Amino acid sequence: MNQTSESIAARLSAHSGMQRLPSPKAELFQHRRFADPDLCAALIALIEQDRRPSTIADDNGDPVFRTSETCDLAADLPAVRQIEAMITALSGIDPAFGEPLQGQRYDVGQEFKPHTDFFAPGGRDFQKFCALSGNRTWTYMVYLNDVAAGGATRFKLLDKTFQPEVGKLLCWNNRLSDGGVNHATLHHGMKVRKGVKYVITKWYREKEWHG
Repeated sequence: MNQTSESIAARLSAHSGMQRLPSPKAELFQHRRFADPDLCAALIALIEQDRRPSTIADDNGDPVFRTSETCDLAADLPAVRQIEAMITALSGIDPAFGEPLQGQRYDVGQEFKPHTDFFAPGGRDFQKFCALSGNRTWTYMVYLNDVAAGGATRFKLLDKTFQPEVGKLLCWNNRLSDGGVNHATLHHGMKVRKGVKYVITKWYREKEWHG
């Protein structure tokens, strides 16, 4: 990658409004008012237009492991260009290393059971997803709306749960300082109990993205 994880973490820590989880186990940050409500509403409208059932890598045979819907967001759309520029300015990561922006929608009862964003080295789908661009490094996720009940993101191994809140950014490093994957970033997109949850996610790779 074009930056070290240390320099990215230092850049995030220096940003006004950013909070870092006080844990030696992972580099995990939140910014509670990262995106304004109008931008979030525009992104929600795009997700509603073109959503499809979500999928997973290394399918474990559990048909309800991930029950959300996903939307690939075209890079030339104004709202997508705006949020992409904001994430780039915040992270300092060259956009060439980024996957295309994705949106996710969770209706009542839908969830994404505990998982990691990195692809498991040695996993069945590792070569398929990582042969060209390498593994995932940083995750940037923005909640696009408040949720009436449920829908939190729980990092069990870090003993931390984040509640959905319009415009709130979460970002974390999926790797350790030695370059290995960080299993402490295991997280659970918990069931929505009332309402609908919308998020957008930006993932970065070790090498330039070749989809």
